[in-house]
Amino acid sequence: MVSRLNPYLTFNGDARQAMEFYQEVFGGTLVLNTYGDFGQADAPNADQIMHGMLETPSGFTLMGADNPPGTEAPQGSPFSVSLSGDDGAELRGYWEKLSEGGSVSVPLEKQMWGDEFGMCADRFGVPWMVNISRPE
Repeated sequence: MVSRLNPYLTFNGDARQAMEFYQEVFGGTLVLNTYGDFGQADAPNADQIMHGMLETPSGFTLMGADNPPGTEAPQGSPFSVSLSGDDGAELRGYWEKLSEGGSVSVPLEKQMWGDEFGMCADRFGVPWMVNISRPE
């Protein structure tokens, strides 16, 4: 297996809903494992996600989980998830779904460098950047 770099998102109890939402946006195969699946069936968080992974037909991998018991997710995000490419229809479709119910900080529109670019936070507060490359 080759090395890969992908985002890992942390949630405060709504990882299942978030990861299922991302599957609706991007398609693909979603595997969710709960704390109960890993031997903590009687724990109060048994139904929460210990590890989730979404692998999409476009080659995206997104991982996420609920916070371990007794911890809280960090406030604010020192990262953004970036989507880029030249398939405008595909990327605009992702943008529409991700920005719906969230907040747009930079509308998806042509920028000074010639590409279409936008920034939003989805309804779970995860920041996204979408860049549609101009045709060569």
